[in-house]
Amino acid sequence: MISERVLEDFFNAYVEAALWSSNDESDEQGGEPLDANYGPEDISQETEDEMVSDCKKFLDRAWEFIKEAPDQINGYPKIEMAGHDFWLTRNGHGAGFGDRDWPKNIDDALRKIAKKFGEYNLYVGDDGQIYGS
Repeated sequence: MISERVLEDFFNAYVEAALWSSNDESDEQGGEPLDANYGPEDISQETEDEMVSDCKKFLDRAWEFIKEAPDQINGYPKIEMAGHDFWLTRNGHGAGFGDRDWPKNIDDALRKIAKKFGEYNLYVGDDGQIYGS
């Protein structure tokens, strides 16, 4: 069973990666990274619920691998690095799992699990809240 603390740390890292790697599309070049003008508090409740659900599902499938990894990955707590890498990998950013110091067998497993989730993109709605699709 995944503790609430583990889920919270994982989710916070996931959201951090989501906000800095997504743009607000405010101009033809893609605009600014969301984290320049928005924070977690700007994510709609519906989108936050979807993101939490995906994080729980990922952790349920991946926990057996994550718990076997060293406590630190690239100088960060493994659970935070896993949350960050889950966002990047599922969205095909060319970084994430496969780009860190995860042990090879763990890295391969986490990458495969993350890719099964498919892409999830953030955008700013007319009401100024962040939504996902």
